[in-house]
Amino acid sequence: MTRPPVAIVYGYELAEYHFGDTHHFGPARQYAFRDGFFGLGLEEQVEWLAPTPANIRTLQTFHNPDYIMEVHRKSQTGEGMLDYGDTPARRGIFEAAVHVVGSVVELSDRIMKGEHRRGFVPIAGLHHAYPDHCSGFCVFNDTAVAIEHLRREYGLKRILYVDIDAHHGDGVFYSYEHDPDIIVVDFHQYGDFFYPGTGDADETGSGQARGTKMNVPLAAGADDAVFAAHWARAESFIREMKPEFIFLQCGADSLAGDPITQLQLSTASYRLAARSLCDLADELCDGRLVGLGGGGYNLANIEAAWPLVVREMLR
Repeated sequence: MTRPPVAIVYGYELAEYHFGDTHHFGPARQYAFRDGFFGLGLEEQVEWLAPTPANIRTLQTFHNPDYIMEVHRKSQTGEGMLDYGDTPARRGIFEAAVHVVGSVVELSDRIMKGEHRRGFVPIAGLHHAYPDHCSGFCVFNDTAVAIEHLRREYGLKRILYVDIDAHHGDGVFYSYEHDPDIIVVDFHQYGDFFYPGTGDADETGSGQARGTKMNVPLAAGADDAVFAAHWARAESFIREMKPEFIFLQCGADSLAGDPITQLQLSTASYRLAARSLCDLADELCDGRLVGLGGGGYNLANIEAAWPLVVREMLR
């Protein structure tokens, strides 16, 4: 029996990656995606995969061992913070974060083995985590670990990371700032006092990596027309870079109505990015594309946007 070309990782273990009912990054986000996707009537066209935990060796391809152990210790007590104030040390957060990482790695494996062409992990894209510290609700950087896994296990050279979350994916960008083989395109809100305050357009990579990164800072209030104009430039850049594998972090907090951001995009921008990247993946890298939910703190926006990204994968 032929497997569906698109897989979705979904399960209780991913929903457990949250910081409490009253926190912006709450437990209902995965279920909002599910409700929206079932509303499209496409649930039987994909393969549903259970979350998979990463082992410590896999985590250590990107993260510092001492940091991993610190998260484990604080997760056991559930006391204090994992960073300087955004990310509580909730009991069990270590196990949940390990499942986020493992799910992205396992899905990437399946795509490399030809079991699926594309896939989506709704609770993933934790792009603020650095090798040695947590930041902005992000404990372990699933994308960076998956990048390292793809390089080591499959010898991939050029991997593309596209991020349309309202917040700059600093943990990915600066971890690979000097690496010419990791291509980054990052759309994000940019302005005074907006977290994390990074991602200037002049930053295009350093040293041998100069010209392999594209930051697209957007002013508060930027809409679909602004996004589309910049996307045309990003699409040309991506085609020139010729990636072998693509990650799309599609945080829903760039949509109008998010409680902690001020961009005014609609789902049209998410459809545009997903459709374009699927076409580029087909053209350049045998269709290999993994979508990651990322941020987004208005459940109605999650319900509207992420299912449409997966629908584009099914075209």
